[in-house]
Amino acid sequence: MVGCQPFRAGRPEIVYSAPSRKGRGAHPMSGGRVLSPVLLVGAGTGEATCGILYLASYLRRGGIEAFVRLYDGDETDDEVARSFESLVTRVRPKLVGISLKWFHHVDRALLIARTLREIDPTIRIVMGGNSASYWWRELHAYDCIDDIVLGDGEVPLLALCRGDPSPPNRVTRAPDGRPRRLPLAYVQGATNSEDIYYSHFHELFLSQMDLHSFSGWVAPGKGCGENCLYCGGARGNQKAGFGRAKPFLRAEESVRRDHQEIAGRTWQLRYDFSGSSAEFLGSTWAGVDLSRHCCTYFLWGVPRIELVDALAGTFQRVYMVVDIGCFSEQQRLEQMRRGLLKPCARDSELLALIEACRRHPNLDVEISGIGGLPFASQATLAEELRLVERVISLDCVVGYQRLEAQPGALVTEHPARFDMVTEARTFTEFLDYFERREPGDVSVPMIRFRDAELEAAVQRNSDRVDALAWQHRDAKRSIAVDGRTRLRNTAPWTQQFTLGDWLGSHRAPAKVAKEQVTVVRSVDGITLSCAPSLSPRRFSDPTLTQGEDGAILLAALAAFERPTTVASGVKELGTKAKLDPGSAREVIDHLVDGRFLQPA
Repeated sequence: MVGCQPFRAGRPEIVYSAPSRKGRGAHPMSGGRVLSPVLLVGAGTGEATCGILYLASYLRRGGIEAFVRLYDGDETDDEVARSFESLVTRVRPKLVGISLKWFHHVDRALLIARTLREIDPTIRIVMGGNSASYWWRELHAYDCIDDIVLGDGEVPLLALCRGDPSPPNRVTRAPDGRPRRLPLAYVQGATNSEDIYYSHFHELFLSQMDLHSFSGWVAPGKGCGENCLYCGGARGNQKAGFGRAKPFLRAEESVRRDHQEIAGRTWQLRYDFSGSSAEFLGSTWAGVDLSRHCCTYFLWGVPRIELVDALAGTFQRVYMVVDIGCFSEQQRLEQMRRGLLKPCARDSELLALIEACRRHPNLDVEISGIGGLPFASQATLAEELRLVERVISLDCVVGYQRLEAQPGALVTEHPARFDMVTEARTFTEFLDYFERREPGDVSVPMIRFRDAELEAAVQRNSDRVDALAWQHRDAKRSIAVDGRTRLRNTAPWTQQFTLGDWLGSHRAPAKVAKEQVTVVRSVDGITLSCAPSLSPRRFSDPTLTQGEDGAILLAALAAFERPTTVASGVKELGTKAKLDPGSAREVIDHLVDGRFLQPA
């Protein structure tokens, strides 16, 4: 295998040796050559972080032809290789940027880098993001990575693409071959981020499927001012990796441009922590009609009621996630007293918020917390369970997970301080953990109590909370359906594309590129893509429902264009799609579960 070999020499810490360039051929490491086109991808499966969209927009405005691959559904190494072979053939990139924001994607980031090195040794491979900035020493020892961008990437990446001799915020090579971390000369703040905003969405994406995978993320601000003991992105690491001493809000005009660019291209908007005031967001929504959009907002602490009212009054539906640290008030207050947790609500404040939210029928609330945090006891476990039960009784969703290890987090770096043990702390331990996972496994290293009796009690409580939470979630989604139930096709969006437009010319062979694909989206954003004229024998893709199966699904949706009983729908599918009653009912139930069909 060409490239991507780490350099180690007799000790666990990295040895800074000059990386091998075996098999590389000519490579434009410097010399002023413009590197365009550019391809930006995420390191994990599913939707990549919105950061690559801000980067690509900025590069486009800077004269660089930039493209994104936003969604990645590949699972095996062979699938990754095939995807990038077709992407490289289509884009012919001179530079590929890999976004390593989340630490649990580190193994896949290295897989992508070495795959690209094998496909075309002349491509300049750049890695960036929170985890890349944190692990820059270890990652730069791999010879399939040419550059690591530290912190905010817009200015450094544009400088690299333009061939500037000294791009800022970059890990480069000293004359002796050792990695050299240059000072953070570019740090985004409130006064220099006006030129960071979404643009060129009609040019960035390589397929309609990729564009419609965008879930509407907008970043009203950046950074975090807190030092929660479990978080790898807390204030201290923000300062070390990004040079950002405190969080900031972006200019209102820049956030307004985000909304103007994406409102017509997405069914929802999503926000995370920053900018949680009605005044700020109201200004950035000005001139954009969001009355038919959904909104998901992730918050910590108790938001002001004015924000709740503004969200409910602006969007068709709102899903608000409130992070309270943990479900035990006693444990929560103790961590806050020690400076180990951001300001979080008392139970009384939380319950008052839930009561206020109940005034809005279009707003749902999820209360989120972590189980197994330090200072747990039998008393805190009982308190935790009581609050979970109370929240569920108010018909709020509970989001819950056990404490996980995160690189750089205080409890991960120093678990013994809290009488705990971690399943991973070093780069090598995290990488080994993720490399051992089977495809589809999304587990992460955990942190547990050293005291076996306490750990067992925490796990029993966790299992009980999980069971309650999922039982409630399932109950909220379930719809009792019998033959007399009147259903209607409530899919708010149906469009037709050619296969070449939907999958992209890099995935759809020319011989089937003109075949029609009907794409339907449910009220929850689930997408159903049907190609009834395309036999799987001619071409097959896991994202498509093809041939007879595709025709049956479209026929079922058509049967319920107007309110229709299930019994009538079963009969119509028997006549038009030649389905027996049992099979017809299975199809209808499938569409109800996906919320394409709902009670009239």
